[in-house]
Amino acid sequence: MKHFIITGASRGVGKEVVLSLAKSVPNSKIIALARSGNALNALRADVENLNNGSEVFSLEFDLLAPDMDPLEKCISEFLNGRVDGLLNNAGRLIHKPFTELNDADWMDIYKVNVFGVSKLTRIVLPFMQDGHVVMVSSMGGIMGSVKFAGLSAYSSSKAAVIGMVECLAEEYKEGRVHFNALAFGSVQTEMLEEAFPGFKAAVSAEEMGSYTADFLVNGGRFFNGKTLQVSSTTP
Repeated sequence: MKHFIITGASRGVGKEVVLSLAKSVPNSKIIALARSGNALNALRADVENLNNGSEVFSLEFDLLAPDMDPLEKCISEFLNGRVDGLLNNAGRLIHKPFTELNDADWMDIYKVNVFGVSKLTRIVLPFMQDGHVVMVSSMGGIMGSVKFAGLSAYSSSKAAVIGMVECLAEEYKEGRVHFNALAFGSVQTEMLEEAFPGFKAAVSAEEMGSYTADFLVNGGRFFNGKTLQVSSTTP
């Protein structure tokens, strides 16, 4: 039985990762985190309808909340105190020209995309004897890639995530927990549509979710401290 935690699970890639894990890893137990409780409850119902022993605990949760007790209690009770895979997928995107971004915009992006990722990883690591921590980055965070204009805050935060992965892999290299990042190219999600109305990506959320779920389960056996560029185009 495998135990997973997925953030940003109410929609887009995160939702599809939960569904793919539930289908491909029978009897898995998954904590699905997001700020939208209704969407999480619908996701849990979809997993229950699979009837293959997989279970989802939907936890309406803000990664920046000062009180981590509800999450720690959920890990201890629902996952029996063991986590095999953590996917830091939750993200924030603001599309504005650089000179229009204010201090609050920058802090908003970094609080979710960097500080929230760091905080959750710190909370979960004591429950991992081995396993795989995957951070969702972006092609916007890859040096030398073509960038979308108006995403300086977002792209730089995703570059920070890549640096975090490399540092954690070094710090924990004597252990059995591996750390990697996936730098997504354009994926057809609600977040992309909100930021760039009318833009059509070549990859669907379902396709990327399936790939990411497989990497979360198996990628730690082959990679550590690496960033894989998951994009058929640049960006």
